[in-house]
Amino acid sequence: MSQTTYVAALTLTLAVSAAALADSQPRTRSGVQAFGGWRDDAPGVARKFSAADEKAPKSGTDLEKSDNNYHASVVPRPGGAMPKVPPGFRVELLAQGLNKPRVLRIAPNGNLFVAETGSGKILVYKADGTGKIDGTQAHEFAAGLEQPYGIAFFPAASAPHYVFVGEPSKVDRFAYNSGDLKASAPAETILRDVPSEHHKNRDLAVARDGTIYFGVGSGSNDAGGMSKKSIAEAKSYDAEHGLGAAWDKEQDRAAVWTFDKDGKNKRIYAHGIRNCTGLAFAPGDDTPWCVVNERDGLGDDVPFEYATAVKKDAFYGWPWYYIGGNEDPRRPSERPDLKDQVTVPDVLIQPHSAPLSIVFYENAQFPAEYRGDAFITLHGSWNRANRTGYKVVRMRMHDGKPTGEYIDFMTGFVSDDQHVWGRPVGVTVSHDGALIVSDDGNGALWRVSAPSPAGR
Repeated sequence: MSQTTYVAALTLTLAVSAAALADSQPRTRSGVQAFGGWRDDAPGVARKFSAADEKAPKSGTDLEKSDNNYHASVVPRPGGAMPKVPPGFRVELLAQGLNKPRVLRIAPNGNLFVAETGSGKILVYKADGTGKIDGTQAHEFAAGLEQPYGIAFFPAASAPHYVFVGEPSKVDRFAYNSGDLKASAPAETILRDVPSEHHKNRDLAVARDGTIYFGVGSGSNDAGGMSKKSIAEAKSYDAEHGLGAAWDKEQDRAAVWTFDKDGKNKRIYAHGIRNCTGLAFAPGDDTPWCVVNERDGLGDDVPFEYATAVKKDAFYGWPWYYIGGNEDPRRPSERPDLKDQVTVPDVLIQPHSAPLSIVFYENAQFPAEYRGDAFITLHGSWNRANRTGYKVVRMRMHDGKPTGEYIDFMTGFVSDDQHVWGRPVGVTVSHDGALIVSDDGNGALWRVSAPSPAGR
């Protein structure tokens, strides 16, 4: 073989090899190709939706049909079953036997706080000197609470002196000294009479300036019991309550609230967010992020759920519109004045995935490309024929801005079309850099760690 022929053959071989390698790499699924179900999920699968990908909703008599027959049954974890994570990562069972563990928060000293919603308790797991959580013993910080969910430390710096707990109808405050494993005094209720019918998950987060952000979901799916106003009356109401504010039993709902450490100076920060179930702040940014459960009853693929940086005084659509100017057919022609004033969320997530929690990754344990990205738990669909969710995804950021893409990170909780053995809810990052995930389906906590630097 001549040198020229050899070089040509080598070049062709390398080109074929490169093409094969490229084909083996996960590609971002976009548009119609991004829709799927649990069988399509695997660590590394990436999806990206845009508002233009929104499908048409049900119409006519189809709107009256129930989707309840799609509800999944939670079964015990099969023997030896483990969640799936990307190659090189390690997943281990940190704790089990909990009663609906939901939101997770890491205290500034490294201890893990768990909202055990099923028992009405806040639990604490200690961290060792490296920040690794010891899952062998749970300490009861507080008990007798009303379905506790959100947890936040105040101030959000290194020496908090309060722990706030979000409950369906109120916010409680506990005195706290760093390292406390049990509350030193009874709870002080700083906010009462929070509307609590229907959506009850009440997450909260504390900004660097001490402002507390609080998510209050809608009291219904489509505000069917809300009276109708003329456009003039609605605009007058907006002028007093904020753009897109709902009224009657939905007043101050489907919104993000703010207040101070004493529960004073309450105001509505943004309206039209149907159910902000998780709140967080991106590194170095004081704009709150929400992960949001959107409405049901419009079809398997309508509308998108989402994660978004929430703009002050913005309107996100509920109950009249969704994902921009898409009108909900159950409330036709009621607020045409709002159609062009709906803020489109930053990152769209497949409908009915049920995002519940979000945390931004700032540690150095995971590979460098994870720094600044966010992890979101998807609790899973209950009313979609082709089951989706039941996983943890990684939301990509670039230079502090979302790319719109999210990637499967932790999957494998679905047994078959009718049964699941895990439902991720809470997610946080321990001081050693591991990802901690709660599963309220089987009452477990999971720890995901990355390869050691030498093994990368």
